[in-house]
Amino acid sequence: MSDIEEKPRPGLRFLWLTIITLVLAGIIAAGVIWSNATTSPKLALDLEGGTSIILEPQVSKGTDISKEQLDQAVAIIRQRVDSTGVSEAEITTQGDRNIIVNLPGNPDEETRNLVRSSAQLVFRRVALVGDPRSQEQIQKEQEQSGDKGEKSDGDDGLSDEERKRIEDLTGKDGQGDAQGEDQAPEGGGEVAKAGSVSSTDTEAAAKSKAAEPSGSAGTSAKDGESNQSKKVTDSTPRPLFDPEKDASEWQSEDIIKEYTELDCSDPKNRTGGEQEPADKPVVSCSEDGQAKYILGPVELSGDHLADANAGYKAGSNGVQTNQPAVNLKFDNTGREIFKQITSDITGKQQPYNQFAIELDGLVLSAPSSDVAITDGNAQITGSFTLDEAQTLADQLKNGSLPLSFQVQSEDQISPTLGSNYLKIGLLTGLVGLILVVIYSLLQYRVLGLVTVSSLVVAGVLTYLLLLLASWRYGYRLSLAGVAGIIIGIGMAADSFIVYFERVRDELRSGRNLLSAVEVGWDRAKRTIYASKAVNMLAAVILYILAVGSVRGFAFTLGLTVIIDVLIVFLFTHPMLQVLSRTKFFGEGHPMSGMDPRLLGVKPAAYRGALNLSVDDKDKSPEAKRREKARMRKAGLDSGSEAVEADSAAGDAAVESETTKTAAKAERTTEKKPAGKKRKTGAVAAGGTIAERKAAARRAAEEEAAEDSAADEGKEADK
Repeated sequence: MSDIEEKPRPGLRFLWLTIITLVLAGIIAAGVIWSNATTSPKLALDLEGGTSIILEPQVSKGTDISKEQLDQAVAIIRQRVDSTGVSEAEITTQGDRNIIVNLPGNPDEETRNLVRSSAQLVFRRVALVGDPRSQEQIQKEQEQSGDKGEKSDGDDGLSDEERKRIEDLTGKDGQGDAQGEDQAPEGGGEVAKAGSVSSTDTEAAAKSKAAEPSGSAGTSAKDGESNQSKKVTDSTPRPLFDPEKDASEWQSEDIIKEYTELDCSDPKNRTGGEQEPADKPVVSCSEDGQAKYILGPVELSGDHLADANAGYKAGSNGVQTNQPAVNLKFDNTGREIFKQITSDITGKQQPYNQFAIELDGLVLSAPSSDVAITDGNAQITGSFTLDEAQTLADQLKNGSLPLSFQVQSEDQISPTLGSNYLKIGLLTGLVGLILVVIYSLLQYRVLGLVTVSSLVVAGVLTYLLLLLASWRYGYRLSLAGVAGIIIGIGMAADSFIVYFERVRDELRSGRNLLSAVEVGWDRAKRTIYASKAVNMLAAVILYILAVGSVRGFAFTLGLTVIIDVLIVFLFTHPMLQVLSRTKFFGEGHPMSGMDPRLLGVKPAAYRGALNLSVDDKDKSPEAKRREKARMRKAGLDSGSEAVEADSAAGDAAVESETTKTAAKAERTTEKKPAGKKRKTGAVAAGGTIAERKAAARRAAEEEAAEDSAADEGKEADK
């Protein structure tokens, strides 16, 4: 008993389980009150319905699309969707051309835009940035306000020749379109080295700028045209375009006309998806519709952007500030190209010191360069919040696709079929649970209630964790996830059965219930932990390798495995410790499930459990009579005629043996001294029947020994 008393008290484990449950419930309740948490888990596409988006690739006629390109596009779109927290999305190919994206529920506009924005991510130099409205819209608004187009005194960032060229093409001085240095465009910002920027860094950047080649644009428009006619590779010196020297390229009649007629304030003009030439200047809108740009050819592809993440800007002293920033990291090729670009544009007037980050024909950001970036690590800062910085980082990180897509159709999916499947799945799970309960009660009687209560506690914890995963991590419960929960609960019942059977084996070996519970737990937990480790490994491998709803199955399976271990350790074992100390279980009541006589073994094996020492054939009549009394007191039917006859015969035998013993004792007393006579009489007079029998047996043996000695003495005398 000392070993058992040294075990941790079961109340401590119950306390930990209560704390875990209350903490989870408190978090969910706080989320429901102060956030967007719900009291029921979000459902996946197959159970709730959702939105189906079909993407069609935009390529020139006669161009074939390879399977590798489609597979890569599917992988990147899936990564985009997963980065928003939306789970259980289905992204597949249709035939050998289109991509179908099925999103559960009603996805927000940000998620839709990530799916729609499926073109290549590119970096271009900025030639002109101005008012997002069209020239016609500007004039109309000026006429309505009585303003006939007063000129602004601000600098528009253009040379006299450029301004005159735009005036000739548009019939206006261009100042209504161009934004100068004093008016920073939306979506802009600054680019600096990641980390602190000291005066030494600035001097090094200036030297680097002076040492770097000015680019392949040459020193004249003619040279620029010659360079543009050559095939551009990653080893071609950058920049490929200089808006100051190559003015004739971006100030052409077609470009200026498109620029003046484009109204970026109209959302219809910001859908993206158009295939733009990579080797020519283009006109583009900012993603938010706050600015309009003329951009040069593609200088750098997003394929060379290794990573992008949101954080905070580091000050000149190396201390982190509270200003949000986006950190960029380029690969080796991108580092060299970006160094050449930033070395050339740093120090120039706006907008020639800006480069645009374009995705799907829309400008995500157009920061200016403060210093040449020579190590491939840059940092974008500006007037945006941390959430906006995180969104930009996600777009940059996941934005590079091998193909450009546009939305062919967008439809809603009905959840009717899924709701029917959910009802069938829940009904199946309920039937399985009822069968488990019935089996537990038939096999273990009252002990089976421990299995039922353990399953209830496991169900509560599973539900709370599903709510937390649905709220904080965007998890959605699919039909496959429901199947994982049902299978996990079934495996939890296996753990309880392993434990109970181990305890019963210890009872069969002769231990009492308190000892059997502790020894059985020490042996059963190793089996349980090994089994759960295998199940968890299978769930993890399946989650890593699978996609779609199969990952939902793996997730719920792994979740129930973890909960199973917690329940067995914090509830089932301590509950059995408590019950083993009760009279009902400790004395082996027939309905307890721990009755030795109902386990199909001999009572002799239960010397420790019920203090039974010998088989029935070896029991004395008195022992049989006492056992009959105990059985009658316990309410068992032990009054058969055979047992009563045995009991009567036992009583008669005891009485007869007692009479014989008394007669022998009297004869012995006559031959023994007085002292020995008093001792025998005292022993015979007191004690239980068994003690008197033992005393009579010893007296008979002593008498026989004395008679033998007397006979030997007589023979000697003769």
